[in-house]
Amino acid sequence: MAERARPVSVAGKVMAILNAFAQDDVRLNLSEICRRAGLPLATGHRLVGELAAGGFLERVPDGTYRIGTRLWRIGSQAPAVTGLRELALPHMEDLYEATHDNVQLAVLREDRVLVVERLRGTRSVPVVTQVGATLPLHTTGVGKVLLAFAAPEYRERVIGAGLERHAARTITDPDEMRRCLEQVRRSGYALTRDEMTLGASSVGAPVRDGTGEVVAALSLVARTRSADLRRLLPPLTTAARALSRDVAQHWRGHPEVFSNERKTGA
Repeated sequence: MAERARPVSVAGKVMAILNAFAQDDVRLNLSEICRRAGLPLATGHRLVGELAAGGFLERVPDGTYRIGTRLWRIGSQAPAVTGLRELALPHMEDLYEATHDNVQLAVLREDRVLVVERLRGTRSVPVVTQVGATLPLHTTGVGKVLLAFAAPEYRERVIGAGLERHAARTITDPDEMRRCLEQVRRSGYALTRDEMTLGASSVGAPVRDGTGEVVAALSLVARTRSADLRRLLPPLTTAARALSRDVAQHWRGHPEVFSNERKTGA
């Protein structure tokens, strides 16, 4: 991996630290933050401490750091995110009541899945996903939906970058992933089984705007042993269609606000 250029200004250093959390993990230790941000350990230690004191980062008991609630509150006020979440929440609540499984709403951001809202039930399968977290495209129901309906050149770039294994059943073969995404486009939904987390499966469906473009994805995450499509798919697709109608009528956002690189196709 090429060495990252070190930021010069204080603002650049702070942005590099915060951007370190957008790449991969929800939690990072100080050394990993500094490595990703291209900062000396002493500089990173000082700035990370100040960000944690201000609530922009949060230090957890094991010594790692994660994005703080203050930063998330600021980011969540972006009009496109706020509008989409407000439209989605009633449909997500109905979907949870119908299934009592985890419900997730996600969009594309920089070749990753950005979770913008989540409902988790006390009886549903435990998941590591948090609002504001990013996840791989190829291992999640929402990710496969967003990738399947993106433009062909975008899909090929993501697949060509490599499909990292996260669990025993993660699809890592490029041709198998292409076949999987073609099936998603034909069927209108995506299914994963033990591909991100052992014991967890998900089914995702597209959310479209008034032009028919896929701008988000809605999913259910259930225990693999109880992930029956006959139970999960009808309420999920009903909720996704209802949300799509609301998005078409009321949402004034655009998918480009989530990623400058995103180019969607039919």
